[in-house]
Order: sequence, then structure tokens, then C-alpha cells
Amino acid sequence: MRLTFILPLATLAKVSSASFAVDPNAMVLHESVTAIPVGFAQVDTISPNDEITLRIALVQSDIIGLQEKTYAVSHPANALYGQHLTTAEVAEFVNPPPATVSAISTWLAAHGLTPKSVSTFDDFLQITLPVGKANTLLAADFRTFTHVASGTRSVRTLSYALPAALKAHIRFVHPTVAFVPPLRVPGVAAVKVNPTRRSEAVEPRASIPASCAFDTGPSCLQAVFGIPSAKANNSASNVLGVAGYIDQFANTQDLTNFLRNERPDLVGSTFSLQTIDGGTNDQSIFNAGIEADLDTQYTIGVASGVPVSFISVGDDSQDGVSGFIDIVNSILTMPAEQRPTVLTTSYGFNEQDLPASLAVAVCDAYMSLGAVGISAIFASGDGGVGGVQSTTCTTFVPTAPSGCPFVTSVGGTTNVPPHAAALFSSGGFSNYFPTPSYQAADVAAYLGSIGTLYDGLYNRSGRGFPDVSAASHNILIWWQNSGDLVDGTSCASPIFASMIALVNDRLIGAGKPVLGFLNPFLYSPTGRAAFTDVISGHNPGCNTDGFSALAGWDPLTGLGTPNFDGLLKAVGL
Repeated sequence: MRLTFILPLATLAKVSSASFAVDPNAMVLHESVTAIPVGFAQVDTISPNDEITLRIALVQSDIIGLQEKTYAVSHPANALYGQHLTTAEVAEFVNPPPATVSAISTWLAAHGLTPKSVSTFDDFLQITLPVGKANTLLAADFRTFTHVASGTRSVRTLSYALPAALKAHIRFVHPTVAFVPPLRVPGVAAVKVNPTRRSEAVEPRASIPASCAFDTGPSCLQAVFGIPSAKANNSASNVLGVAGYIDQFANTQDLTNFLRNERPDLVGSTFSLQTIDGGTNDQSIFNAGIEADLDTQYTIGVASGVPVSFISVGDDSQDGVSGFIDIVNSILTMPAEQRPTVLTTSYGFNEQDLPASLAVAVCDAYMSLGAVGISAIFASGDGGVGGVQSTTCTTFVPTAPSGCPFVTSVGGTTNVPPHAAALFSSGGFSNYFPTPSYQAADVAAYLGSIGTLYDGLYNRSGRGFPDVSAASHNILIWWQNSGDLVDGTSCASPIFASMIALVNDRLIGAGKPVLGFLNPFLYSPTGRAAFTDVISGHNPGCNTDGFSALAGWDPLTGLGTPNFDGLLKAVGL
């Protein structure tokens, strides 16, 4: 999909409040697509009396200021390091200016519309109105479209406009031109194994059993990455959040079976449940979700004793990204002492499927999490250079939100040192976000090493991902009452998130703040010393061999694989 209206992050961040035209009623194009995107088809026109719900994203007061503040509290060399913001302090940057609120309220009132706020910082307003009125309001032509592969129907338009006087106050309106395919279950491939298998206890840093290359459970991860098996001591203020989507239900019976076989010392441990957007967590064993089981088992089973909250996001989201923004709003409304300190997500989109304006809104949301001290961790995807999952492509496909500089993206490796990159590990360079300062030298070094290879297939000035990597092959889970081996970066994300949660436990015990937004720390001299470089493997896709793992950071394994003792040393413990 090619957008004819794309604003980079810096442009969207600060907008003058001056009028763009003499005639305040003149309509100017705001966003459009040149044609119906591939994978979608128009079904029919829609009755002008049918209702549609729209979200209006308002310009924020000082999003650039929030970026600078978030970097400051997240960089170990800064005097403000660890001084995370309160939600009220974030609001000072994100709340829309009074002039914006007044202008939008006047405009909507003139059309007989009363909006309601649907975000923590009042920067998203929601209205419900007849389609005919929406067409008039936005100079649009809403119609019904279907996503061919899934059969999912949605109401969209190929373009919309705004009064010229409001263009400075509105970032975007949704759903309008965003033809976003529905989320799919990450590409975890399940292979049945002996359901009576039981891992032998392995002390951290002990020699690694050869069997770990073929059948990896928590004890193997303890040996490979030095993860402690002892229970966390400061659980009251250190919650590990697991994001669940698309009716992937985390089954407690599968969890019990997993712990009995893999972590008998943790039998009885479970997760709390939080639901938003109509989320549920059906406990029928035949409705157990393979991804939800994986994510809860490899947080509870690895982050020993850290409370885990499974956050089930239902199908009632209106944010245009399956609830990725809604989950942030929900977390930010929680009391600070109840919020997770780490949030792991094993789902994502191909970046090209999101309009730039919506991709930036998602990134801004996760930046807010980092600002208040929450580490946002995402699986990089399983399509190599071809996107979230392998697909036909002529140019490399970055994934989202991994391209956002305020999340930590985790790629996949084989399980036993010396590690090699997993063939499926997604990685590359964003087409929307520029290379952030914290990784500029690493990206430049990598691009210098590959020269002109793949020129024209990727954005050499984009944010590179992933940032780190972890085990992602032949990971043992219990699913629907039996043992299975699964692959995917969706294994790596909860494993790395668990390690960060355990580091946070030690920091809390030492009276220090939790890590929060990780990347400036990870790329710092002390942070990168905690990682083992991966120099073998590649991530094919788009009819190429993809990128290669080389010395230093690379766009398939990032800085490499973590070592727990190294992380403790890096944070001064």
C-alpha cells in the first residue's frame, strides 16, 4: 500500500497552531491511498443510515519533549537515569493544547456531535455517527471492504479531508484509510513430544546438556543464559505482563502440566487475569491457545516467583491496531504499584500495513510506557526479511511495532552456544522511523560491512531491529494436554522479558528503580557487555538469503543473546 500522505515522526510531533488557510471551511486532503490495498476487496456501498464509530487523534502538546525526557531517564550516563515519570507528568507532554480541544469541540458541536475521550491523556476522541454524516464531515466515501484471506469486513474510505483550519490540530482520523489485516497467531510450529518428559534440575552456569539442542525447557535456559531458579524476593511491586490477542486463551491445566514436568518447585503458581476490549480467557482445554500457553509458561516457568498478569485483549477495540493502543491506555490507568514493570508481546504487523500516522501513534503509546518505567518487549517476527510471517515480496518488509525506537525487539536464535540466528528471525530497517542515536554507530558499522548488498531493498537510514535475541527453536510447551515443541521469536520474547523481570526484582531489593525503557541501557558500553555476540546465520526472504549475522549488532540477532550475571553486573549489582 502506497500512502500519498505520510508524515515522519518529527513532523507529527509538533505542529503550529496557525491557520493553514484563509477560508476556515475549505477542505484539504488529510490522508489517502491510491487504490484498494492488495489483499482487500470492495464488497458494497453502505447505507448512509448505518452507524460508524470514529476516533480522532488530536495533536499533542509536546511529544518531542516527551521523547527527550524518556531518553534522559533511560540512559545510564544521564543524571536523570531511573527517575521515571508519573502518569500526570507524561500528561503534560501528551495532553492536547487547549486551542486544539476548543477547535475540535466547536467543529463537532456545529455538526451536532459530542465526542468522548478514549485515552489516558484525552488525545483520542471518539464519535459515533451515521455513515452519511461521516461522509459529509470528512469529505469521504465510506464503503464496505473485506480482507480476502480472513473474510473480515470493515468500513473504510480511500481518502478523507479536514477543514483547513483544523489540519494543524488533528493527526489522523480512524478508521478511514487504514486497511490493516487482522492479527494472526504467530508462526509457532508445534511438534508432539513425549508427554511424560521431565527436565533434570540444572544449576545456573552449569554445563549444558546436549539434549537442550533438541528439547529446551526452563532448566536448559537456566544453564544457557545463567538464569537463576531461586524465587524472586520482591514480587509485590514487580509484575510481568503478558499481552494476549485474537482469542488466544492461556490454559491453567496446561500450565499445571508444564510446571509438574519442567518446574516442579513452582507447581501451584499461576497468573492473574486482566481483560480489556471484551477480552476473556476460556478454560476449555480444546480452546487453549498455543501462543497464550507458550507466553504464560515461559514467564511463570522462567521468571521464578515474579507475579504474571495475562492481559486478554478482546475484539471490541477501535484503535485500528487490534488493541495495541488500548492495552497501553488500560495499563496507564492502573495504580502505579499495580502496573507491570515489563510487558511482553508476541504479536505484530507488517509495517507497510499501517499508515505512518497510525504507526507513529502506536510508537508514541509505547514510549509513554517507557517513560513511566515499563519495559515494552516485542517478538521481531518469523518471516526473515519478509515480515511478520514469510510472504511474497519484492522489497524487504520491516515489522511493527519492532520498528518503533521505544520498544525492545527480540529476534530468535538456536538454543545451545555457540548460538546461530534462526532462519525465521525477522529483522531489518524501518521505513517510517529513522535510526535512533543509541544504535547509530552499530547500524553504520553493519551497513559498512555489507556495502551495497541489497541496495534498494531496504531503508539504509531506518531504525534497525531486533535489539537482542534469545532461544527460539524446539522450545517445550504443554498445549491442549500434551507436550509440544515450538519455534518462533514468540518464544524469545517471553524468555528475555522474564530475565528483565528478574533483574528488576534484584534492583527493587537493592532500593533502585526498575529498568523501564531498555534500549539506551542495552546499547551502552556496560549494557552490551552482558550479551554474547551471534556471528552465524541469516534470515532469508523476498527471494534473497536475507541479512547475515556478523560481529557486532546485526538486523537478525541484534546485540546477541543475554547472560543474566552480565545483566546484573551491568546494572551495578
